[in-house]
Amino acid sequence: MKSAAEIFNNIVNERRSIRIYDDKAPFDGEAVARSLDRALLAPNSSNLQLWEFYRVKTKAKKDELAKYCLGQNAAKTANELIVFVTRKDKWKEHAEFVLNESKKDFPATLGKRHKLVVDYYTKVIPTLYFSDPVDITGGLKKIVSAFGGAFQPVPRQVTATDMRIVVHKSVALAAQTFMLSMQAEGYDTCPMEGFDSARVKKFLNLPRGAEICMIVSVGKAKPEGVYGKRVRIPREEVIFEV
Repeated sequence: MKSAAEIFNNIVNERRSIRIYDDKAPFDGEAVARSLDRALLAPNSSNLQLWEFYRVKTKAKKDELAKYCLGQNAAKTANELIVFVTRKDKWKEHAEFVLNESKKDFPATLGKRHKLVVDYYTKVIPTLYFSDPVDITGGLKKIVSAFGGAFQPVPRQVTATDMRIVVHKSVALAAQTFMLSMQAEGYDTCPMEGFDSARVKKFLNLPRGAEICMIVSVGKAKPEGVYGKRVRIPREEVIFEV
């Protein structure tokens, strides 16, 4: 029997970005549902889960979205398209939800750790995520961070742009979890960054504060769906021991 590490190794090695899918191959939509549920378990910054996943299934909707993906074969031939969306604008309500859920397990008398959790979600998170339209507060936080950093280690990524990047990283982790899950289910995927974000937002009727992180196509690969051999920079050029 293979170990969990051996199974995972096979999943990682077998995953390739597929450009052409076989629309005649059997497809189990429940594999997508299961994989999206697993994506919800992905690690994310402060457990705020500032993401939304949009599953595009019908042919008419897929065809329309494929146009906004610049007509890529990876989009046109897929069984489904999953749009991974960032929702930095929901930080306040998500922080409140996570804190309230955490409080359900708190003892009647709060200990030091419990008070730290409360302070984190009621003070630290608002300090990091609040921003005005032109992010003047971000500039002020940057100054405070630089001054404090002269004496001790402090967070340096404190502007609205910095936090936007943080949220995109969290959503990317969810997308990767989804893709590996689909590979484990016996299906293939392709993460796409080539798309018209303005048209995709309008297509999904997303608010201004939402952003498209990536669009992932899913299906069963055709042999010609893999464009060339896998190429990776030599490990000694990118992996270092300190």
